[in-house]
Amino acid sequence: MKRRWWSGNRVQLLENGEAYFPAVFEAIGRARREVIIETFILFEDKVGHALHEALLAAARRGVQVDLLVDGFGSADLTGDFVAALTQAGVRVRTFDPSVRVFGVRFNVLRRMHRKLVVVDGELAFVGGINFSADHLADFGPEAKQDYAVQVEGPVVRDIHRFTRAALATPACVVMPGWPRAAWARRGQPAVDAVGPAEATFVQRDNLQHRSDIERFYRLAIRRARRQVVIANAYFFPGYRLLRDLRRAAQRGVDVRLILQGEPDVPLARTAASLLYEHLQRAGVRIYEYCERPLHGKVAVVDDEWATVGSSNLDPLSLSLNLEANLVLRDRTFARELRGRLDALIEHACREVQAPDLPAVPSWWTQLRGFVVFHFLRRFPVWASRLPTHAPTLALLRPHSGADVHARPAEGAGRGR
Repeated sequence: MKRRWWSGNRVQLLENGEAYFPAVFEAIGRARREVIIETFILFEDKVGHALHEALLAAARRGVQVDLLVDGFGSADLTGDFVAALTQAGVRVRTFDPSVRVFGVRFNVLRRMHRKLVVVDGELAFVGGINFSADHLADFGPEAKQDYAVQVEGPVVRDIHRFTRAALATPACVVMPGWPRAAWARRGQPAVDAVGPAEATFVQRDNLQHRSDIERFYRLAIRRARRQVVIANAYFFPGYRLLRDLRRAAQRGVDVRLILQGEPDVPLARTAASLLYEHLQRAGVRIYEYCERPLHGKVAVVDDEWATVGSSNLDPLSLSLNLEANLVLRDRTFARELRGRLDALIEHACREVQAPDLPAVPSWWTQLRGFVVFHFLRRFPVWASRLPTHAPTLALLRPHSGADVHARPAEGAGRGR
């Protein structure tokens, strides 16, 4: 898991679509040479149409535009929507599309779940926000709470190289790297330092980087001295990460989890709740965000280390999907993110109170703990054995659409 940390980066936290979408659209509007976008979900709602117009305008002024969407998350793009882009010169690709069987999509596993934007190889956006209107507060009670970062500086070179490679290698992108980093950087222009943040770009794939994001989490938790705050939409991690959280709490670290209280996928809360007592016995404090669905995938440790990205802490993200996070060492950014999470806890969360825990758990608690423990302990192994195939990238042509079915108005929530 040797990764190159780059110093000299400038990062800006973007909370929800209200901050994210204007920043992305402005960056696309200023693009001179190239725009690359990867997204799990692109809906034909007001956000999707705004992106559509921004990409058309960029392509018409000579910018090379590449758009990569997931074949499951963005299965309902219409032929007209895609044709307008391709006729303007936008190269639209879909990751691992499949034909519906009796109207049902079965390509649910091993998805391209990343949310990345790179403009001119100089500016990047990394986070968990899809291009859909349910990331805006005016969507209503089902509007999602989420985060992304805007980043400039040397680390953008890695993100840019990664997204360029992703357009050609669908199965999983292998970062040129460490120890081949000197070769990978040959011919790359120098990138000036523009800010104080150290950063590294971390991805999860199904070849060489199967557990990199989880290992970054675990290393930060093991090194924590004062506080760990994790906000994660879909929380059902493996045994080792749970063990590290418990051990941190037991040695006196203030460990806080912000999880879904009003989930867009009810099963997510049910699964996470099975872990509550196991964590609370060790002193972990658990908060449920109850204002609207939580979609964030962020963490802060000791006001020094932070991560923002697409990876949940559940079997899909940790063992199957293609994910990407930015990991940062910057006190100013970490304190800002922790302040935003503290505000969630204070104003929009309820703490899950630990029950009066007996010294000796009941037989049912012990049985449930045994089953959950062994399930979690082995899930990376069995998940890797689930049916697999070599994913494809389909370059969409005019009038071919990802699927020529119109999407219901303002497309409501496919999670993650």
